[in-house]
Amino acid sequence: MSAMTSNEFLEVKELLSVPKNIVIVPHRNADGDAIGSSLAMYHFLNDKNHNVKVVSPNDYPNFLKSLPATESVIKFDKQNGQAKKAINKADLIFLLDFNELGRVGNDMQNFLEKYDGIFIMIDHHQQPSAIAKYLFSDTSVCATAQMAYHFLENIKEINAITPEIATCLYTGILTDTGSFRFPNTTPTTHRIAAELIEKGADNAKIYNNIYDTNSFSRLQLLGQALKNLEIYPEYKTAFITLTDKEKNANDFQKGDTEGIVNYALSIKDIIFGIIFIEDVEQKIIKISFRSKGSFSVNQFARNHFQGGGHDNAAGGRSDVSMEETIKHFINLLPQYKEALNNSYEE
Repeated sequence: MSAMTSNEFLEVKELLSVPKNIVIVPHRNADGDAIGSSLAMYHFLNDKNHNVKVVSPNDYPNFLKSLPATESVIKFDKQNGQAKKAINKADLIFLLDFNELGRVGNDMQNFLEKYDGIFIMIDHHQQPSAIAKYLFSDTSVCATAQMAYHFLENIKEINAITPEIATCLYTGILTDTGSFRFPNTTPTTHRIAAELIEKGADNAKIYNNIYDTNSFSRLQLLGQALKNLEIYPEYKTAFITLTDKEKNANDFQKGDTEGIVNYALSIKDIIFGIIFIEDVEQKIIKISFRSKGSFSVNQFARNHFQGGGHDNAAGGRSDVSMEETIKHFINLLPQYKEALNNSYEE
C-alpha cells in the first residue's frame, strides 16, 4: 500500500505551494502509462506556476505523440545538455512508473544518482527501492496514471483536473489495463475513468489515436512475429521471437512491438506468454513476460532475467544471443511445470 502518510501529503502540498523548478522522469522506452502520467503531472504543475520539464530517457512511440504537450518532452539521450541542465536546476524530481533508477538506462541513472535534491516517486510496481524521500506506491493499482489521480486526491487537487490532464491520465489507465481487460481493473478504476471522461477526456478519440493508427509495416512485423510463435503445451507456454534483421526488414519504428506479447497469451490454454526481442543498440535481448492466474512473472523475471514488474506482467533482459537466451529459457520450464499447470484464472 501507499508508503505516504497524510502528514507527508501535507508536506508535499506545502512544497508545491510556491513555484519551483521541477523535473518529471518516466522510465526508458516509456509506454502509455509512463508518458500519460508524466504529462498529466506536467500539466498540473505547470498550471500551478511551476517551471516544469519532462525529461524522458529516450524517445517513445509515435502513437503517444497526440498527447497534449508531448512536444515539450526533453529526451536525455538526444538532448543531453538540455536534460542535464534541467535536472541540475531542479528543486524536486518526480519519478513516475518505475521503482528503481536502473529503469532509466545507465547514463541517466549515473547522472540522477548524483542529484541531491528531493525525489518523489509515484509507482505501482513491486518491491520499490528506497531512493525517494516521498514514495507513493500501491502494487494493487492498475496504472501509475491511477496513482497520479489518487495523488491529486490526497493533496486535495481533484478540481484542478483539466481536459488535458484528464486525457493524459485516461491514456495511462487505458493502456496499462489492456483497455480495461486485465484483472487489476477495479470498480474504482472504472469510476475514475468515468470521471476523467466527464472532465474532458475524449475516450473514443484516445482509443483511436493509440490503437487504430497502425502502419502497413507494423502489421507486416506482427505477421513475422506470429510466424515465429512457438508453443509448449505441456508447460502452457507460448513465446515469440523477433531478431534485429526481422525488425529492419519490416521498417521497425519505436513502439511497433508494443502489445505483440499478448498474442502469445491469447491462445487457448496458454497461461505464460513471452516475447524475446533483439536490441542491437543496447546489446541485449529484451523480454516481456505475461501470465494468467497465479503464476508470477515478476518472480520469474527477477529470478532469471534481471527484471521484474507485476505478477501478471513483467520485463527482463538477457545479455547473451537470442539462441542462447531461448535455450536457457526452455531449460527453465521443467522446474516450473507444476506452478504453470496449477496456475488458473481467478
